[in-house]
Amino acid sequence: MNPREILYWSIALPGFGQLLNGKYVKGITFILLEVIINVQANFNQVIRYSFIGDIENAFFYTNYQWLMFYPCVYFFAMYDAYKDAGGGKEPYASLPFAFSAYFVTVGLMFSSKIHIFGVYPGPMWLPMSFVIPGLIVGTILKKILQKRAGQ
Repeated sequence: MNPREILYWSIALPGFGQLLNGKYVKGITFILLEVIINVQANFNQVIRYSFIGDIENAFFYTNYQWLMFYPCVYFFAMYDAYKDAGGGKEPYASLPFAFSAYFVTVGLMFSSKIHIFGVYPGPMWLPMSFVIPGLIVGTILKKILQKRAGQ
């Protein structure tokens, strides 16, 4: 399969990309981690309340102690599946994934403090929006480091 296609399946659910790559133990491990973190963090409730605009209840149900694990597991699973499928061979290819995980975690931590035009995006929408600056910073750093290394 194409590395990008594997990446897209891994975006759908951490572990799917590993299963498609034939890495069954890793795939099942990532799926189990995703389910455990999701259940312990009440993430499905958070998603539900966020989608219907009930941000107050989304905050109420969020278990931050568990949900802060989610971005690291999610983005590492994506990078791992992509790399195993033959993508990410250039140096520093992991940086966009790592910085996205970092920025999403920071977005989660500040989700109860940041409001936009008087509205709190909440513990799902704000961290999701932090993926974009994470990808940008990670990609810029990757290019700078590759250039310095003469790549």
